[in-house]
Amino acid sequence: MSLLNIENLSNAIGDKAILKGLSLSINAGEIHAIMGPNGAGKSTLAYTLGGRPGYDVTGGSVEFDGKDLLELEPHERAAAGLFLGFQYPVEIPGVSNLQFLRESLNNQRKARGQEALSGGEFIRLAKEKAGLLSLDMEMLKRPVNVGFSGGEKKRNEMVQMGILDPKLAILDETDSGLDIDALRVVGHGINSIMRKPDKAVLLITHYQRLLDYVQPDFVHVLAAGRIVKSGGPELALELEREGYAHIVEAEGASA
Repeated sequence: MSLLNIENLSNAIGDKAILKGLSLSINAGEIHAIMGPNGAGKSTLAYTLGGRPGYDVTGGSVEFDGKDLLELEPHERAAAGLFLGFQYPVEIPGVSNLQFLRESLNNQRKARGQEALSGGEFIRLAKEKAGLLSLDMEMLKRPVNVGFSGGEKKRNEMVQMGILDPKLAILDETDSGLDIDALRVVGHGINSIMRKPDKAVLLITHYQRLLDYVQPDFVHVLAAGRIVKSGGPELALELEREGYAHIVEAEGASA
């Protein structure tokens, strides 16, 4: 069943067109990876799906779990089950990780007509998800991402994903800045949380290395605002071996 269906999506930032008729369908239970050169529109796609202001849709449609995604506000998209992981997670001084996550989760539960979790229920859930990412609970008591290393920020973000339990995770260069050990932990966390029949993942990455731990069902090459080639996991290996220009030129697109 199609969880996310993008048809001929076009957008612009100011006067500059970025996405130019991009189409992509993701079914529940699938992991898709999008790869491509700098400036191809990978992060723009993530921000557009997440509802970031300034990314104006100029054409096409996006349906998520039977809803018109483009008609929803960012918080409504989150409550509907969409999670956006950032390339550079932000710091929020003065706001406890635990408080931030409990408020976020309970507001989403309220929007879905569910009861809020009690303090004890939430702490048990947070401990479980933090354990998957080898993140000390003491770090969850600190302000959001403040004083965290790059790897700790990414692991903290994956804990957030585990607690919020989305239907679709869009992860924008989650492997950026991770060393080998942190990459393994984050990959394990993604698999444990999201590799399930009713969930899906859209991984945005430059490199094969994350895909060694989170093996995709499909790999897509994004260039000049549209998907120019799709294939299985072997396509990522070809990109690692041959580079993007080889694919982009062969498919007649200009990066």
